[in-house]
Amino acid sequence: MLIETHAFARIGLMGNPSDGYFGKTIACTFKNFKAEVKMWESPNIEIVLNETYDPLEFGSIDTFVETVKHEGYYGGARLLRATCYTFFNWCSDHDIELENKNFTVSYDTSIPRQVGLGGSSAIITATVKALMEFYNVTENDIAKPLLSNMILEVETKELGITAGLQDRVAQVYEGAVFMDFAEEKMKQQGHGDYIPLDKSFLPPLFLAYTDNQSFSGKIHSEVRVKFEQGDETVSDAMRTFAQYAIDANEVLIKKDYTNFKELMNKNFELRRSLYGDVVIGKDNLEMIRIAKSFDCPAKFAGSGGAVVGMYDNEEQFKNLEEAYTNEGFSFVKVET
Repeated sequence: MLIETHAFARIGLMGNPSDGYFGKTIACTFKNFKAEVKMWESPNIEIVLNETYDPLEFGSIDTFVETVKHEGYYGGARLLRATCYTFFNWCSDHDIELENKNFTVSYDTSIPRQVGLGGSSAIITATVKALMEFYNVTENDIAKPLLSNMILEVETKELGITAGLQDRVAQVYEGAVFMDFAEEKMKQQGHGDYIPLDKSFLPPLFLAYTDNQSFSGKIHSEVRVKFEQGDETVSDAMRTFAQYAIDANEVLIKKDYTNFKELMNKNFELRRSLYGDVVIGKDNLEMIRIAKSFDCPAKFAGSGGAVVGMYDNEEQFKNLEEAYTNEGFSFVKVET
């Protein structure tokens, strides 16, 4: 039997980056891009390399250099390997018995890389879904909040990647979700409070992204250090981000898009003041500038490299599309 699963790309709509600082966010998955996993029973456990993301042959030096530049030294296969290892250990630790059978697993993804749309977590989430179906593990065995934790562990514990829960929660629940990561909740429950939202509350959204990522993780990490040292400026900012998410949740329920626009702009401006233009990067600033030139709000969709914004009508959308593509950016209408 062939098992096919997927996980969609993710947009941070409000409150990010406070999700990594005991804050609150609203995020949603969208159908334009997704990771797909196929799994079937086989004599041995086998992970199939993806020709695009796990290449071992290169036609030229330029091709090799360009591939390493965009994909790094590791492809998606390591994500599948770490996911399977984490899943097996999790089941063992929680007395979940698995049938003694092996599988072959392959993956593919259309999610743009390194622009903060949850590409890695989508591959992991789709793999976990396949493993659960293959071994008949249900939500009664691993509830959604704990499943999000397990998916996060694949990256943070096994692969040493700095990451937060927002992407994993959105991709596990799918659709739009309000997330409360308050410290007391995280300590008492082992997870936050996650409340699905009606997608019909969302306004028309667009996404613009760049292939020329200029985000600096080294400088970005300074905010984390300051937070852990008790810096009041950073702590106050994270509380404000969280409040934006609370306010946005209230206005979305009312479809009060005027105030939602204002909150999107505030979310970006606070992030800019906290991190500075060097970290924000010229491409990100230009994508925000283009949106504002049409009186449209926009903010980071994730860690940087992509912005999500709101438009009022089809004419405005077409004008935005022309402006972004003329400047070399990719641009899509968000399909939730």
